[in-house]
Amino acid sequence: MSVSRLLGLLLLLATGTAFAQAATVPVPAHLLDGDMEAAMPGFARQVMARYRDEDRARYLGTLFRLQAAAGQYPQAITSIHALRELRGDAAGQPPLFLQYEIHIRASQRQASSHVPYPDAWQQAFAERFGALDDRTALQAEFAFGGWLPRMRDDLDAQIAGARGKPHLPLDKAIALIRAWQVYHAYAAFQPHFANALAADDARRYAIDRGAMIRTPDGAELAALVIRPAKAAPMPVLLTFTIYANDDWSWADAKKMAAHGYAGVVAYSRGKGRSRDPIVPYEHDGADAAAVVAWAAAQPWSDGRVGMYGGSYSGYTQWAALKQRPPALKAIATSATAAPGIDVPMEGGVFLNFLYPWPFYVTGNRTLDDATYGDSERWDKLNREWYRSGRAYRDLPRIDGTANPVFERWLQHPAYDGYWQAMTPQGREFAAIDIPVLATTGYFDGAQIGVLHYFREHLRQRPHADHTLLIGPYEHFTMQTGVPPVVQGYAPDASARQDLQALRLAWFDHVFKGAAKPGLLADRVNWQVMGADRWRHAPTLDAMATRRERLYLLPGDASHRLANAPSADAATVQRVDFYDRSDAGWTPSPTVVNRELDPHAGLVFRSEPLPHDTELAGPFTGELDFVLNKADADIAIGIYEQTAAGDYLDLAWWLQRLSHARDRSHRQPLQPGTRQRVRVADSRLLGRRLASGSRLVVTLGVVKQPDRQLNLGSGGPPADETLADAGQPLEIRWFGSSYLDFPVRE
Repeated sequence: MSVSRLLGLLLLLATGTAFAQAATVPVPAHLLDGDMEAAMPGFARQVMARYRDEDRARYLGTLFRLQAAAGQYPQAITSIHALRELRGDAAGQPPLFLQYEIHIRASQRQASSHVPYPDAWQQAFAERFGALDDRTALQAEFAFGGWLPRMRDDLDAQIAGARGKPHLPLDKAIALIRAWQVYHAYAAFQPHFANALAADDARRYAIDRGAMIRTPDGAELAALVIRPAKAAPMPVLLTFTIYANDDWSWADAKKMAAHGYAGVVAYSRGKGRSRDPIVPYEHDGADAAAVVAWAAAQPWSDGRVGMYGGSYSGYTQWAALKQRPPALKAIATSATAAPGIDVPMEGGVFLNFLYPWPFYVTGNRTLDDATYGDSERWDKLNREWYRSGRAYRDLPRIDGTANPVFERWLQHPAYDGYWQAMTPQGREFAAIDIPVLATTGYFDGAQIGVLHYFREHLRQRPHADHTLLIGPYEHFTMQTGVPPVVQGYAPDASARQDLQALRLAWFDHVFKGAAKPGLLADRVNWQVMGADRWRHAPTLDAMATRRERLYLLPGDASHRLANAPSADAATVQRVDFYDRSDAGWTPSPTVVNRELDPHAGLVFRSEPLPHDTELAGPFTGELDFVLNKADADIAIGIYEQTAAGDYLDLAWWLQRLSHARDRSHRQPLQPGTRQRVRVADSRLLGRRLASGSRLVVTLGVVKQPDRQLNLGSGGPPADETLADAGQPLEIRWFGSSYLDFPVRE
């Protein structure tokens, strides 16, 4: 034997992994075409005899599956326990592979004592799962779910890859056994899991699915209550929502109960078991306050109530605070809607994605998913309305179905008394002296609503206990978990926070005296995209250490962001509202794009940045222009253009010019007169722009089929038709227009 071959053999013998990859295993003839369950134990024993891996954790993670498939049940349980000990999981974490341990124990009991598997599994589940504390059990139950057809598909793919082969490489044989072991286990225990979990819940919790609460004006509200079965009176955590889905409500209330609170989910009037008329927004403040008072008076309550929830359920918390119920001691809002501020319009501009929403929440006592999810219908409606040139108020007639909630909204195009009656106003914010936690995202459409409450609260009560957290999240990720990719953007590792766990830790701080979560180190807490870090500041203005003014400087071939103004330089932007050739346009679903949307308007670019530059906080500015009409809807977009050429959405600002000075009263502009409009109360920037990137600003007029059109006639935009378009809209933008960008050194 040559020296090189000898050295190679010694190397293979020294590295078990390499040897394992080189080994092959004979495939029993009847494994794939006969009774796989009968043939699998022998096949698994052959694989075990050849399997080696120097990575101890990986070795044990594979070994227990081989042992289970081989019918070596005590050894498989020993391997699982050894893997847990090796990993050293923190206290409170579910036991690793608990679902397999229970299945293996049941299989062992079935084999040794001839107990039917269903009975054996129920016993093993009650012993092992039942021994977990409530919080751990809540986390552990998710491991018992999973989509069985997908597991079957995985197994079938492995079988297809092995068919017709007398021998398999060891890694392929292990993959086949693993796919069989996973499918075999889940197929065995999943039919019994729901009943077993229900029995476990009934032992742990006191459950009331039929609570009904009467409001002072005689309406009935349906509620679900879940609380620890054996506990002294405790704080109540309540969510009040129009989204009547009993599965969602069960999950929410149970999570609160598992963390030592009385969990209550109550529905808006008319939802669930309530038979009252369904009216979004208008009664929720008084009704939520009635639920707070009811919950505080129950014998299982210690009289303190906290409210939580996102989107609409965030709005109801502020609506309740307008009523100032004494028992409401804290709120934790997320992606919070602010009626009249960010829904159904923003900056006075109605947004078409809200048009189907009334059907969703008022179509029945639960939720009308089929109608709401009919995207083909709503896309068609947008196109047909846009092409037709008909009034925005005609949307229900074009659709062919009445939409009374939408029509009522259109009667209040300004932020008037209708909207103001729903949430705190002015000095009402000064009376809000309870802790508030607000979470939002850079890509959250409701960010402007969250910031509205934050700004108004701090304006009226400068030392309010109001904590804000913002990161690279969109509207739903804050409520469902942060995925590896959010609308095309991959968040930094530090942004991958469990925001629901953070909320519960904050409630523990407020109600139980626990330490405040470290992530909430100051009043404003933001994740710096691209820097993989969090920062903290006492105010929005303190997020930045300086502000850099960049002027929107017109040019012949291109427009620039410049450090100095040019008051005489100007460019004319023309928009022809008669042209509806873009009716088929749809917005990009991602925040990272190779090209800018042409609807964005004029494009102003900075020079490539000579060094990394961190933007932190709201942007402000002033637009200097002459308009040939009485009104226009303006959109500003802020982007990073990377050195590779991609555009990342950083923030945007949407405003009807006639509402720019006062959102509660419309003030049409004087055509042909030079004027200035402030850019204020914007979204937040939180990004480290890399050296070589450019800062890009787009400045455009709203003309697209998914938003209300403002043709500039000076009449109500909801009533304008194509006949009101007249000559093309023209805006002469002057080079003294600027934006102030918040920069953190």
